[in-house]
Amino acid sequence: MVLSLDLQAFIVRARVLKLYRQALRTARRAPSDARDELRQTTRQEMEKNRHCDDKQRVRFLLSEGLKRLKELDEMLDMQGCN
Repeated sequence: MVLSLDLQAFIVRARVLKLYRQALRTARRAPSDARDELRQTTRQEMEKNRHCDDKQRVRFLLSEGLKRLKELDEMLDMQGCN
């Protein structure tokens, strides 16, 4: 089955995948005891909203995800995790 996406959907999908990759990269910086939990939580959140078709909801989830990722990144910086 081939999915055909309009341009907007394609761009949004690319942004979601970028957020997912960034979250996994950031999780690698976390202390070893928290890494697996962060990866698992990230995957669960993505899977939970995988089939969301509401464009407004997807935009909200993207902005919320970016905000949470920024907060995690700042927290890891304060803890001195590289």
